Amino acid sequence: MKLTQLLKTIKFYHSEKKIDDIDVTGIEMDSRQVDNGNVFVCIDGFTVDGHQFAKMAEQKGACAIIAERPLSLDIPVIIVNDTAKALAQISNTFYENPSEKFQLIGITGTNGKTTLTYMLDEIFQLDGQKTGLIGTIQMKIINDTYSVKNTTPDSLFLQKSFHKMVNKDVDTVMMEVSSHALDLGRVYGTDYDIAVFTNLTQDHLDYHKNMEDYFRAKSLLFAQMGNRYDQPKFAVINIDDPYGKRLVRSTAYEVLTYGIENQANVMAKNLSLNPNGTVFDLSTPVGEVHIESSLVGEFSVYNMLAASSAALCANVPLKTIQSAFSETKGVPGRFENVNCGQEFGVIVDYAHTPDSLENVLKTVQSLAKGKTYVVVGCGGDRDKGKRPKMANVAITHSDKAIFTSDNPRTEDPDQILQDMVEGLEATNFSVERDRKQAISQAIQQCQPGDVVVIAGKGHETYQEIGKERFDFDDCKVASEMIEKKLKGRS
Repeated sequence: MKLTQLLKTIKFYHSEKKIDDIDVTGIEMDSRQVDNGNVFVCIDGFTVDGHQFAKMAEQKGACAIIAERPLSLDIPVIIVNDTAKALAQISNTFYENPSEKFQLIGITGTNGKTTLTYMLDEIFQLDGQKTGLIGTIQMKIINDTYSVKNTTPDSLFLQKSFHKMVNKDVDTVMMEVSSHALDLGRVYGTDYDIAVFTNLTQDHLDYHKNMEDYFRAKSLLFAQMGNRYDQPKFAVINIDDPYGKRLVRSTAYEVLTYGIENQANVMAKNLSLNPNGTVFDLSTPVGEVHIESSLVGEFSVYNMLAASSAALCANVPLKTIQSAFSETKGVPGRFENVNCGQEFGVIVDYAHTPDSLENVLKTVQSLAKGKTYVVVGCGGDRDKGKRPKMANVAITHSDKAIFTSDNPRTEDPDQILQDMVEGLEATNFSVERDRKQAISQAIQQCQPGDVVVIAGKGHETYQEIGKERFDFDDCKVASEMIEKKLKGRS
């Protein structure tokens, strides 16, 4: 591809050197990966500024540099206002607008994104479609899985992945869209057919200035779904969430609302929640079906309503949705039951916000015959404001909370714990910095009928301490501690 063709989606740019007749072999944002004929894009990130590595990229064979300021190089330097946006635009162009060649569903919100992608993946597979999935746990192309660094990958990796999906003849792709990705322009140029909003509660205020800024970032998905008007686009919105009500008035696309409490297009009627699952009548604009699912809790109902709404926008039959919910087993690390034959319950869940933790604990309290214990911490280098809120939710909705390390990263774990417990008036908690010991303590205290919730890390198989990752899997640690407890009794 010629450089001038690659730049056709960027209307305003400047280069002092001639850029005609330059062939482009690829795009890179990591100077270490540059090869002959590549365009290197200088991204000013959180920890490093790509402009510092432009010379290295030139030495490795780059044919041009895209930057936000002039650089003294022998190859053309193309100056743009925003290199992150430019990267997304040229990546989309280089890979021939791949998101226009399949149905794309973007899911945003504080809670439920991962579960929704998995639910929709099951629904569309049952509908006979080839599917792709991008999210917190992994990327999946039909049956092949790949690891990902971020909930929503950088724009270059994203468009390259979309291109792979096109080559595999994928029909529908589900992806989580984080507020960071939206704010940083990772999804510029991506053509969404359906956008889903789950809810908005406090999270990521270490990055966003406040909740209004957080909401602004989330709303970008509904403002930039793409420019194609040859097929309808839909906004699926939780009308029970206050921010959802605002979003309904802020999108230009056709809206399908869902909810339990407020009148909505898609609703759960005659709802019955029990320890073994959920039963309700799914009421929609195209008919009604009876749902029986092994998924537990009101939050699972909201996820099923959101998934149903998105599937209906894509013309999936109600009977297919009904069958998918009857078969689904849930998502790793989302209300995952750890069962080694013990007479008490152990649940591992990713809940890492006050709202998601409260939802999980309320659900467990409604199921537990005995006491409810929770092991929970807060991540380092993240929103400090939610730490006391997490602690307060834990002691309010459990009989005993054990506060411990999550992923402390570069912060002092003891300071994080101090931030959590400072000002607590209740006494139904203890502090154990070592996460493995905290899980052990909770399980050792359990009697038949009790339930332990291990919250915050869910599917993660590591613990970030300093700048290193160490093997740590809540499910495996819990299983080990349960086995020890059972052997001690035998």
